[in-house]
Amino acid sequence: MKVINRQIYNAIREYQNKYPILALTGPRQSGKTTLLRTLFPDYRYVSLENPDNRDFALNDPNGFLAEYDDQVIFDEVQQAPTIFSYLQTIVDSRPDRMGGFILSGSQNFHLMERITQSLAGRVAIFKLLPLDIQELSAANLLADDPFDQLIHGFYPAMYDRKISPSVFYSNYIQTYVNRDVTELMEVRDLRQFQNFLSLCATRAGQLLNLSALANEAGITQPTAKSWLSALESSYITFQLYPFHKNFSKRVVKTPKLYFYDTGLLCHLLKINKRKMLLTHPVKGALFENMMIAEFFKQMHHSYQNQSPWFWRDNHGDEVDLLLDKGTSLDIFEMKASETVLTENFKGLAKFESISTIPLSSKGLVNAGSLNQKRSYGNVISWRDFPDFS
Repeated sequence: MKVINRQIYNAIREYQNKYPILALTGPRQSGKTTLLRTLFPDYRYVSLENPDNRDFALNDPNGFLAEYDDQVIFDEVQQAPTIFSYLQTIVDSRPDRMGGFILSGSQNFHLMERITQSLAGRVAIFKLLPLDIQELSAANLLADDPFDQLIHGFYPAMYDRKISPSVFYSNYIQTYVNRDVTELMEVRDLRQFQNFLSLCATRAGQLLNLSALANEAGITQPTAKSWLSALESSYITFQLYPFHKNFSKRVVKTPKLYFYDTGLLCHLLKINKRKMLLTHPVKGALFENMMIAEFFKQMHHSYQNQSPWFWRDNHGDEVDLLLDKGTSLDIFEMKASETVLTENFKGLAKFESISTIPLSSKGLVNAGSLNQKRSYGNVISWRDFPDFS
């Protein structure tokens, strides 16, 4: 089995001695358990998905935490919400003891809700998302072609156990996505929810019109909002919000919808071959999705706090990714082409001409191997974006 080193390893090690509790969240099958058991081989591992462990924790939290009082990993800890208050008492009683408890969970809403209620200020929180491009490249597992990589996806199991994407994603949806969503809320018609998920896939990289999405799915707008929230809590989708600081009312203020993993996205769109993707009308949107997701993955894996947005006006001029640096901005455009044309910089140039905030960087991320400085901005290969060094 190929060992893939995760970027987040160093950040967890750094904060192990600074907080009494570490929490690792992220989607199912992103490698959380493997990472924690590798990082903390001397810690006892307790899965609260196990009915016996869960029953012990729920019905006798004092006895449970007397048994597991230090150097322990609690996996899927949101399954036993009663222990969070007890953990607070324990860590407050020994303020000099750091890193004794490691919490892991795949439902961000429930995990963060418990942490906010009981453990605020006592926990360093990390997000482990599917593999990023730099991790795959370092392990010599990155595809030569961006569209092959986009279709294959980024979940570790496909690389560790050599599972085909079609088998992996079919099982992933049945085993994890449907289950997590039904745990988070009542879904009366699972087929209707699966249709909703597929409709979300058709909107990846686009402005999110919740009303139109609900109408097409045959559900109410509050239901669509609730289901979308569940997908976000399960790390399936996320939203990027528009930047409108110091701009007129002509700026679009609707968020854009993205998937964390383009392999899952392609599976939902029934795109399983590079040839299909190259002639598909969503090719540009999927490449944009991959690169925006890549930014989010590397941001979390390197434990950096960035402020990402996008910008678009009502004439269709757009910047795919904008980073607010406080006194300046970095702006990026994504183009699913190996050929870089001057017109590709149009959106960046338009934004620069109207922005009252100085730009520290302009970049065009392309599907080829080209890295080049031009007067219009930097040309950046998909393999080298972003750069958090």
